[in-house]
Amino acid sequence: MGGIGAGMPVGPTDTIFRNPAWMSYYKGFNMSFGGILFFPEIKARLRVPLLSIDGSDTSKSKVFVVPEVGIVHQINDKITFGIGAFGVFGMGVDYRNNIHLPNIHTTFQFMRVIPTLAYKVNDAISVSGALHLAYGSLDVGATTPTTPPQNAGGGQSQTHGIGAQLGIAYNLGDFVYAGLTYQSPVNMTYKRVFDSDLNGQFEDFKLTQPQELAFGVGVKPMDNLKVGMDIRWINWKNAKGYKDLQWKDQWVIALGGEFKPTQKLALRAGYNFGRSPIRGGVKNTAGDFLIAVFYLIGAPAITEHHITLGLGYEFTKNFGIDLAYEHAFNKKVRATYITNFVEAQNAQNAISIGLNWKF
Repeated sequence: MGGIGAGMPVGPTDTIFRNPAWMSYYKGFNMSFGGILFFPEIKARLRVPLLSIDGSDTSKSKVFVVPEVGIVHQINDKITFGIGAFGVFGMGVDYRNNIHLPNIHTTFQFMRVIPTLAYKVNDAISVSGALHLAYGSLDVGATTPTTPPQNAGGGQSQTHGIGAQLGIAYNLGDFVYAGLTYQSPVNMTYKRVFDSDLNGQFEDFKLTQPQELAFGVGVKPMDNLKVGMDIRWINWKNAKGYKDLQWKDQWVIALGGEFKPTQKLALRAGYNFGRSPIRGGVKNTAGDFLIAVFYLIGAPAITEHHITLGLGYEFTKNFGIDLAYEHAFNKKVRATYITNFVEAQNAQNAISIGLNWKF
């Protein structure tokens, strides 16, 4: 459904991640297990005439797995407990053994375990508080064709962090919905991941997952139809690591809807747009251009337009399944410096499945 969920309920497990205040909407005991198969198609090109470099390649990293599991349990009429583990993202590139590009390979995985409580103030309003227990794994390797392999990178570095989330949900007669949620930054330090000056000493890398603020609204004009919209602000430019890579803040808009032609079958669709935090453009210094080379080749998070399709089917009153497909349209970003340029392209497909039980 385009990634909505701050402003209306979209399922017990996704609610833990999007806005836990909506857990009060669900009765009894709910459990879900599933994940996403993520297929990026990433290409890069680099042109530096002074060094006789003019080449392109396609990343060899093609498939990533992003897991998800969650439990939502109504303790009593007022309090609902939930806990979920979410692979927020997992991605990387592999341009090793290429004579035309920097010998870059990256892998970045980030997961949140979220224990949370929701409190139903009255029939219309619920509030929530959650901890975000974060796990990150980062591998950065970057060399030129003449760099010794031992200087490429320090290998996979794993670390942990902690953050918090607050949410509020408003439900008027199961007809009009609204919600607001805030996620705090999560500070992470990855030990000995990169030797930037090639002196044999691997350096730590501080990479903060940024704070986010999201607001959403929804409406259910008929018993079998609901639609919603979320607006999300992501504060990349003040997050450690990302601000050093000159990332910009994002405003993300998500639209989604669900139609149930029968009591058991739900058909879903959505659209999501967020301007790329990596802008490219003309770089003023050689240092700026080198930063652009690193992030456009090693971390090209540049996709903007996404469409989603999905369906859910309840086989019994206790068991159902959700399936979804997401496509991110190809986006190209180029950074130039005098006669030099670096360019990245990124398109993505993803397939997800969720198995759901309720009692």
